Amino acid sequence: MHAAAAIATVMTGMLLSVPVNAASWSDPTIAPTAGPAQVIGRPWNGCLAGAVSLPWDGPGFEVLRPAEHRYFGHPETVGFVERLGREAHAAGLPNFYVGDMAQPRGGPMSSNHVSHETGIDVDIWFTLDTVPGLPVADRTTLEPPPMVLADQSAIDPAQFGPHQVTLLRLAASDPLVDRIFVNPAIKEALCHGYGGAGQGDRTWLERVRPWYGHKAHFHVRLKCPPGSLLCVAQPLVPPGDGCDPAIFAWWAQELSKPKPPTPAVPPARPPLPAACTALSPAN
Repeated sequence: MHAAAAIATVMTGMLLSVPVNAASWSDPTIAPTAGPAQVIGRPWNGCLAGAVSLPWDGPGFEVLRPAEHRYFGHPETVGFVERLGREAHAAGLPNFYVGDMAQPRGGPMSSNHVSHETGIDVDIWFTLDTVPGLPVADRTTLEPPPMVLADQSAIDPAQFGPHQVTLLRLAASDPLVDRIFVNPAIKEALCHGYGGAGQGDRTWLERVRPWYGHKAHFHVRLKCPPGSLLCVAQPLVPPGDGCDPAIFAWWAQELSKPKPPTPAVPPARPPLPAACTALSPAN
């Protein structure tokens, strides 16, 4: 059954199911499905029909680790990255590196990278110490540096500066962006006006949200695209700039807790949405 037809069938009430096999969804020989682009499910539990690929190199950006086959997304996501590249270049910034987007049909990744399953998420590395035209082999092992101190108490001013703030501002100001995840120390620095973040219009700050990790990159999540009726949106971002000192006091306490041990057996994840059956690489 054609993917678009299968999705329409699910929407009319036919119950389908799909097993979750991250290894099969991560098969590098799998190609995107034909037909219109459709975001299905939630970013951490879903799939993607009609994906398109981001070029490995474009004005203002380069794809990091292209051999991992995670440079696919909804057309709006690819357009966002290309637009951000042009805007960053026009602002005088060096190229930025693009990390994980999604796989050709979305779905779970064998690396257990949570989210990035529906093609509306993209990781942008903060480092702007990039080399235009870097050979693909060199992009495979590149490890960009963290932007925060080892204890995550504050940014590392030797790494995070006005250029990173400008890149974040450009990304967060895009009308398609729903939210951007950054390390809590980065959000706090922005709230204090570091690197020019407090100058002019501050409304972009409300879309920049503190979250675990994200020491070396920021994670962009777009809004559900028009026409993707099976895309499940997150709750709206709370109003305001998100700079209440109580927020950072909570994060300081949270990050000071001992890290829990990794479970011997990974927790079971819920089944993928029914419409993902038509896109399963196993079919």
